[in-house]
Amino acid sequence: MSVFCLYVEKKPPFAVEAQGVLADLRTSLGIELSGLRILNRYLVEGISRKDFEACRNTVFSEPQVDITWDELPDLSGRTVFATELLPGQFDQRADSCAQCISLSTGGDRPTVRCAKIWVFEGILSPETLQKIKHYLINPVESREASLEIPQTLETVYPTPSDVAVLEGFIDMGEEALASLLQELGLAMDLADLRFCQDYFRNEEKRDPTLTEIRMIDTYWSDHCRHTTFLTHIDSVEIEPEYIARSYQRYRTMREALYTENRPVTLMDMATIAAKVLRKSGYLNRLDVSDEINACSVNVRVEVDGESQDWLIMFKNETHNHPTEIEPFGGAATCLGGAIRDPLSGRSFVYQAMRITGAANPLTEVSKTRPGKLPQKQICQTAAAGYSSYGNQIGLATGLVHEIYHPGYEAKRMELGAVVGAAPADHVVRSTPAPGDKVILLGGRTGRDGCGGATGSSKSHTVSSLETCGSEVQKGNAPEERKLQRLFRNPEATRLIRRCNDFGAGGVSVAIGELADGVAINLDAVPKKYEGLDGTELAISESQERMAVVVAPQDVEKLIRLADEENLEATVVAEVTEAPRLTMSWRGRTIVNLSREFLNSNGAPKHASIQMKAPAKECFQDFLPVNRETILQKLSSLSFCSQKGLSDRFDSTIGAATVLMPYGGAFRRTPAQVMAAKLPVKVGSHTKACTLMSWAYDPETAVNSPYHAGCFAVVESVAKVIAAGGSRSKTWLTFQEYFEKLGSDPEKWGKPAAALLGALEAQMQLQLAAIGGKDSMSGTFEDINVPPTLVSIALSMGQADKVISPEFKRTDSYVYLLAPCMTADGLPDFDDVRFIFDMVEQLVAGKRAIASWAVGPGGTAEGICKMCFGNRIGFAAEKPLSWSYLPGAFLLEAKEPFLELDKFLLGRTIPEYRLELPDGEIIDLEEVQKAWEGTLQPVYPYLAPPKGTVEAFRWEREIEGFPAIRVRQASPRVAIPVFPGTNCEYDTAAAFQRAGAKPEIFVLRNLTGQAIAESVDAFAELIDRSQIVAIPGGFSGGDEPDGSGKFITAFLRNPKIRQAIEHLLHSRDGLMLGICNGFQALCKLGLVPYGEYREAQPDSPTLTYNQIGRHQSVMVRTRIASNKSPWLAGVPVDSIWLTPVSNGEGRFIATEETIREMAANGQIATQYVDLSGNPSMDLEYNPSGSLYAIEGITSPDGRIFGKMAHVERWSEGVYRNIPDYEYLDIFRCAVNYYSV
Repeated sequence: MSVFCLYVEKKPPFAVEAQGVLADLRTSLGIELSGLRILNRYLVEGISRKDFEACRNTVFSEPQVDITWDELPDLSGRTVFATELLPGQFDQRADSCAQCISLSTGGDRPTVRCAKIWVFEGILSPETLQKIKHYLINPVESREASLEIPQTLETVYPTPSDVAVLEGFIDMGEEALASLLQELGLAMDLADLRFCQDYFRNEEKRDPTLTEIRMIDTYWSDHCRHTTFLTHIDSVEIEPEYIARSYQRYRTMREALYTENRPVTLMDMATIAAKVLRKSGYLNRLDVSDEINACSVNVRVEVDGESQDWLIMFKNETHNHPTEIEPFGGAATCLGGAIRDPLSGRSFVYQAMRITGAANPLTEVSKTRPGKLPQKQICQTAAAGYSSYGNQIGLATGLVHEIYHPGYEAKRMELGAVVGAAPADHVVRSTPAPGDKVILLGGRTGRDGCGGATGSSKSHTVSSLETCGSEVQKGNAPEERKLQRLFRNPEATRLIRRCNDFGAGGVSVAIGELADGVAINLDAVPKKYEGLDGTELAISESQERMAVVVAPQDVEKLIRLADEENLEATVVAEVTEAPRLTMSWRGRTIVNLSREFLNSNGAPKHASIQMKAPAKECFQDFLPVNRETILQKLSSLSFCSQKGLSDRFDSTIGAATVLMPYGGAFRRTPAQVMAAKLPVKVGSHTKACTLMSWAYDPETAVNSPYHAGCFAVVESVAKVIAAGGSRSKTWLTFQEYFEKLGSDPEKWGKPAAALLGALEAQMQLQLAAIGGKDSMSGTFEDINVPPTLVSIALSMGQADKVISPEFKRTDSYVYLLAPCMTADGLPDFDDVRFIFDMVEQLVAGKRAIASWAVGPGGTAEGICKMCFGNRIGFAAEKPLSWSYLPGAFLLEAKEPFLELDKFLLGRTIPEYRLELPDGEIIDLEEVQKAWEGTLQPVYPYLAPPKGTVEAFRWEREIEGFPAIRVRQASPRVAIPVFPGTNCEYDTAAAFQRAGAKPEIFVLRNLTGQAIAESVDAFAELIDRSQIVAIPGGFSGGDEPDGSGKFITAFLRNPKIRQAIEHLLHSRDGLMLGICNGFQALCKLGLVPYGEYREAQPDSPTLTYNQIGRHQSVMVRTRIASNKSPWLAGVPVDSIWLTPVSNGEGRFIATEETIREMAANGQIATQYVDLSGNPSMDLEYNPSGSLYAIEGITSPDGRIFGKMAHVERWSEGVYRNIPDYEYLDIFRCAVNYYSV
């Protein structure tokens, strides 16, 4: 068949990507460039010319914002080259394009390949061109592409050879083994390889296959089996007496706990607190199971007035190495991997936190080390990757922070932590029995991620990084969203006996760990493409897959339930009686190993530890607090604003966000915790919420890992208590990240000291780390990451009792409660416990109205940041300081705490300034400007004011609407779910709350037959419904290069179009589109025209935000017209706070169209500033919509499209946003039918 080609370029006003890349190249490379154009090239094979042309202006482009060519335009006098992803890498744009075409034609998916054409004005010198290519092309994931059009897109994959047997392996000598280790690039050491040789020689009496050695290397990698943490510690030397005391306490705990002689290991130091405290009765809520892949606790919560048993699961994950070499994919799959752990426990994951470690992102590109990507590029691209995945899958990211330290130049830290929950009766755990089947759910297998576990376990050099491309996993968030939906269905989860996610090690680990005996049929594993050999199928870390064990009689039912969620499900293995792991491929057994051998983790490792005294043991910063130091400190990378980073992460999806990332009327005080209500089923209600925070200070850690570990635990717990958590319901998980330790005892002393410091704090506070993740390869040539132990604390709370740190009012009393510090530089734990319990009572009793847990920036940092959110000043009666005071709190109170009078620090004042006890007055406007300016070149969020625009106004002169044909007390609402939709639950809950009957419909598009069945079923559902509501999300990942195309491809089907037109024109139906749904309505013509229309160059549409990235913030919207039934009874000119979260929310239309809409009352809502004026300022109109238009309607008002997520509300959300009220358009719609 023919290969069709199309080039698509954004028109100049909408070429946001080209403008952004051009500005970046100019500033980062210092190159004077006169212009840049970017064209997307689509190559398609497997459809007719007619179908290709039909997709030109609906799938590949939009006439309003794009220009298309069948051939490259004349580019003479310009410098041109093309780039594409490496073969085998997942290309979301191409994949979504193929799915859109399939939906449009009703046929099978064609083959699509995408490339990007870079067109630079003028002829660039070879040196300049090479610099640009080096900056734009990351060889780990992409390459330069040919400008020629191929004759075919069909790839002929060579038939892979049989898996080789390593002939002579069991007889190899030391030198030959060492040579083999090097040749295969194994992560294991020579002792492990000798251990393997002994096993095959003495137990199996044969030579191993290559697959077996590769698989064993994965199984025993530091990433999978914590080799470093399980190394036997033979001797310990400690200089500081206080650390020696902690070590002796650890030894005493071991003696009381263990009856056998266990080796001392870092793992034991990390986990012993949980064991001891559980034995002592302090961890009685711990959920104990052989299966758990995440920290899991049992809690009693109230749902709909009834006490229920729930499981809370939380997990932290790092993808340091993958993100270092391919920031977008590495960061995206960091989150994807973190989600899958609690998801495999059958919990619904509803909130995420992202903590990263980087070197200075403001460093000039020219100073980048050879073999490394520029820090700015890593930071920006990783943020784009993590946020893209979380935003698509529909996971609220409630807390984002980047830690800056020069050591992270060695290797970035990319840390994701997530929280999930499920009713306890949704989860069944039982031991797999022989004959049980293993079903692979979700994505297909490719070469992406091969060797990821072993690659992450190595330290690296310039040369080693050049060969890491295949180790990078690629994320497919819409696919994982399907898994989340399936695992939220108790009918499915109760069939599952055991579950494991596909992460490090792929099939070999995910399926191999499900039972002691498993027989895997690699030929049954679904493949992305042909040509994969047995080894690749065994160890590929392709994402979005889950392995579940079910009884034979339940196989058919689970596969059916998966199909209902548009998920592939395939039986790939069987549980066996014999405790062996076997794998067959092409009719031949290529793996046959005993469980005992696999579980041995290889040859025992040994090390010694030395802990030196820190350079200083006093962590008090005696730098005076004055204007100069405040400007210096708050503008430093350690303490400056990171709002521009945070704003790109969706923080409100799920309608359960208790605290926004930045609070106050001006959204400028950073929250110290993320808090969200539990994900109860649609129609239910709870106040129960989780609170999660973190703590770690690299400066303290470099000086004393022991103090840093101790402080991290105390501060992380202090943060959740400050927000309304409880010490008795707090659990920890740790992230350890250290340099490659080798055999140096002093290096081994760093993690040991950090763990002992953390252990001391755990025992003193009587709470424990019940999980963790270690990464012990933070070395690049001669540089090392700082000793890193991040403490992550999770606590239970009640949404209505959660408080936030921004000062709430003037004339308040502000107190400092701080523990005394000992001579060893540690907090007095008697004080800490007393203060924690007191603060818990003050917050629960609502006597404290704002609270800040003091961190490395001392009270000076805390006071300033508490002022920013509501622009309230502070008059200090006692000196402020920069000293790190772990366990200390700043509390705001309306009324004085008479019992704490001596701890009064000062009062809040109406003037926006800081008054110090010595009489110095500091302008907080100046401080805020310095605080916000530092990271603007990396994460911009401020822009020059653009002023106000016309306020449109149209008010219905008579009450009510024309009589409708059929009254309906509870109208039925059809809510379609496309791959990438993520707001269906929130939308359904909003309608149900209003009295409607929502029905969620999942589009199935795995085959042409499934599409046809979906078309018929959805058309029938529309005929039974009174309302069609298209929820938000990222249909098809907002690809190809534009939002809503997936939805419009489906809704243009003649049967569905007929059903919608009949609903609207003959049955008085209503239609709603929010965010992604609004984009679809606009592109179909349903708004503003009220009917299907083919897009024309002057048609209204929604396109990329002017800032060039996703925006997730709270906006103020003004009701400009109440013509629509969706706004009946809502006063014109009233203003409503509502969250937005989009990358393409910028409404554009011709001046003529806007005037016509305004005259007809179709401009429903506008973005407004604090004075209520429609504004073009980025602060208030985050997309840059023309005339500040946020929502529009059809001519009769019955079709409503809007960007802001009004559905994201439930009782108790957004507690740090003053004056928030719920705009209940859903009740208005129900009233249209019933009143």
